[in-house]
Order: sequence, then structure tokens, then C-alpha cells
Amino acid sequence: MPVSPSAGGARIFLLFALGYALSYALRTVNAVIAPDLVAQFGLSNAQLGALSSAYFFSFAAMQLPLGIWLDRYGSRKTDAALLAIAALGCLVFALATESWMLGLGRAIIGVGVSGALMAAFRAFRFWFPPEGQQRLAAWMLMAGSMGALVSTVPAQALLPFIGWRGIFLACALLLALSSLALIVLMQPEPQQPPSSLASQWGGYAQVFREPYFWRFAVAGITLQASFISFQSLWAGPWFTRVLGLSAQQSAQALLVFNLVLMLAYLVLGWAASRLSARGWSTLRVVAIGSVLMVAAQIGIALVQGPWAWLMWLPLAVGVTTFTLAHSHVSLSFPSELTGRAFSAFNLMLFVGMFISQWAFGALVDALGAWLQAGEALSFRAAMAAWALIQALGLAVMLGWRVSPPQSAGPDPSGSARR
Repeated sequence: MPVSPSAGGARIFLLFALGYALSYALRTVNAVIAPDLVAQFGLSNAQLGALSSAYFFSFAAMQLPLGIWLDRYGSRKTDAALLAIAALGCLVFALATESWMLGLGRAIIGVGVSGALMAAFRAFRFWFPPEGQQRLAAWMLMAGSMGALVSTVPAQALLPFIGWRGIFLACALLLALSSLALIVLMQPEPQQPPSSLASQWGGYAQVFREPYFWRFAVAGITLQASFISFQSLWAGPWFTRVLGLSAQQSAQALLVFNLVLMLAYLVLGWAASRLSARGWSTLRVVAIGSVLMVAAQIGIALVQGPWAWLMWLPLAVGVTTFTLAHSHVSLSFPSELTGRAFSAFNLMLFVGMFISQWAFGALVDALGAWLQAGEALSFRAAMAAWALIQALGLAVMLGWRVSPPQSAGPDPSGSARR
């Protein structure tokens, strides 16, 4: 039954937002601590990308069982258990003495935070009215951006005092407290009645064979997933190695970048219902954001000079529109498939993140050897190739004319379901 803020809605939102902010901070902090990891463990670009992508690989591997757990046990129990596992992953990473231990720690963290956003989205469907779903989704992403903000200048400022190991020890403590808060302060939402294992997994077949799901998922894989791999790792090296910024200047640029992202999510949360009321479809809004992203990345690849980092800001604005696509597509399915629909879409995104985070570093190394050019030119050539891939993903979303599935409940996005 939907609740109002006075009846505990604000508490429900904040409990999930805390865990997601921590998960996003852990996702993006490698962009700041990358120089320390490279110096201490002697990592190449490909190794650095593989290390960070271990998070995305384990995160993606958890999405299918996560959807079943969410629908079977509810968001509260599932997310609390997983955040406790994330705390353990932070301990492993903080105590690492070799590079494989870093990878193991990142993988465990990925398992632990894999439900932070999906658990919130599923809980919101049960606790909040349909017309508020996309607004809440945008605000959750804003909370994630706040976590990303903390992982920039504040994290850089803490490095001389507690080092990257101390940062991860602090995250372990905060994750444990977040897990405990969910159990103590959150009441469980309604759960689905028990069903057979075959029927639980069969729900995914219903989701994955839906063409409308793939229409948006292809664009999500190529555009949104690539953005997150840049935000969580490659933006930092781009600022220092391509644009020649110092570590401090890079952290400041990342702070502005993530601040713009946070504000864009805030504006989107305010504007989503208003755009829908005026007849703007989700496809239209996402298409505009996607075109902005591709144009920004072409500019990133070409523009030089001390202010070239500003080209990353429109990229941050454009990607926010995919929040609407995620909620819109997932909530088009019947309520009993909510957890699995959200998790299936998220799986596709994180498969894309895992591939792009590793592949971009490998492509930079390969282009450097092939072109016999400096690292900056290799980075720019790789970014240009990525913009082409994203343009193809955008073409699929715009050109594939399929209709949404029939939801068992009211449409959460109004006219956006077109």
C-alpha cells in the first residue's frame, strides 16, 4: 500500500539512498585512487581496466539471482544481506598486498552492492504511487551522484592522511551500519507467494524474449554502460594523461563533473512527470539525451586545451535520461515480475560496463602500439571509436519499431509509454 512521507515514505527512501550512495562511491573511487594503485602495484592500462571491471563482472553475475531474491524475500532482507557482503569486500581490498587481492576485493564489493538500486526500485513500486516512480528513480540516481561526489575531491583530500586503504576501511564500517539500519528501521514490504524454482527462472524468459526490452537495452548497453565505465575509471586518467591536469586538478574536474550529474538528476526528477503530462514520450526524452551524449564524446575526442574537460559536462547531462528508460521498461511488466525485470535490464547494463571498462583500456594500448603514437592520441582515437559504437546503439533504439508489453497494472509513466 502506498505511503506518504509523513507515514514513513521519507525514511524508506533515505534508507535505500544511503546504501546506494555508498555503492556508487565505491564504483567511482578508482578514478581518484588509480595513480596510487598503478604506482604501488605496477598496473598497465589493461590491468587497471580489468581490476575495476571485476566489480562490474560480479555485479552483473548477481543480477539474475538477485531478481528472484527480491521477488521472493523482499528488498529489505535482500539488500541488508548484500550490503554486509560489500563491507567484507572493502576489508579484503583495504588489506590487499598483491594485485589479485585487489581484484578479489572489488569482485566481492560488486556482489555486495549489486542490489542497492534494484532493491530500492522494487520497494518503491510497493510503497509509493505509480505516478511518482520515475521521480523517485531520478532522485535515487541523484543520491548515487552524491556518493560519486564524495569519491572525488573529498577522497583526494583524505588520501594524504589515511591513504586509499583507510578510505576502504571507512566504507566497510559505513556499509555495515547501512545494512543494520535496513533491518532495524525498515518494515518489510509485501512479498510474492512461494513458487517453484522453474517458474521463478521462467519469469526471466518472459522478460528476455520481449522485443521492447531489447529496444532500450541495446542503447543502454552502448551509451549508459559506457558512460559509467568512464565515470568510474577512465575519466580520471583522461584528465591527467590526455589533458595534462594534475591529480588535484583532476579530482576537482571530477567533482564538477559529478556535481553536474547530480543536479541533472535532480532537475530530471522534477521534470519527468511534467514532460509526461505534456505528451513527451520516454523514447523522445532518451533520444535527445543520447544524441547529446554522442555529440559530447565526439567533442571530447577532438577538443584540446586547458578547458577541454568541460566537454565532459554535457555527457553527464545526457546520460540522466536513461533513468526514465530503466523505470519505464521494467515497470511495463506485471508487478510479479518487477524484481526480475529491473534486474534483467541492470544485468545488460553491467555486462556492458564490464566489457567497456576493460575493452577501452585494451583499445588504448592496442592503438598506441598500432599508431606508434603517444598515449594522448591513443586515448582520443579510442574515444572516437566509442562514439561510433554508441551512434549505432542509438540507431537501433530509434529504428526498431516495437510496442511495449501489456502491464498488469496502471502505467507508471503516463504518456511516456509510447
